[in-house]
Amino acid sequence: MKKNKILKIVVAFVLTAFALLTVFMSSSVLFDWFGIRAKEGNFVPFIVKTNLTMGIVYLVAAYGFLKSKSWAFWLMLSAALFLLFAFAAFYIHIHAGGLYESKTIGAMAFRIAFTLIIAGLIYRTTNKKT
Repeated sequence: MKKNKILKIVVAFVLTAFALLTVFMSSSVLFDWFGIRAKEGNFVPFIVKTNLTMGIVYLVAAYGFLKSKSWAFWLMLSAALFLLFAFAAFYIHIHAGGLYESKTIGAMAFRIAFTLIIAGLIYRTTNKKT
């Protein structure tokens, strides 16, 4: 039982930290805070907006997870699906000749994997028989 609680706190902390970083970086690019937009190069606005949305979704999921709500898992799974759709749209954007940074491909793949891993940990922690 204690191990489960520690895992829950660690997962919630990691998810919240990642969410706050995502919201900060995405909003900085969109609203050009601290000159970050210039450093990002050829960013794709719909990907940045998707990431900002996911940051907010991650915060809501972290809250639900800490409150042991089963919807936190479904929210994270929905977030992964949303990210997959955005990644497919990004693929179309690339092949249509749109400008992009190659690091965005790896970043999106990481974000999708991160979301699925956290969803799995949330499922394991909230649905585990004690």
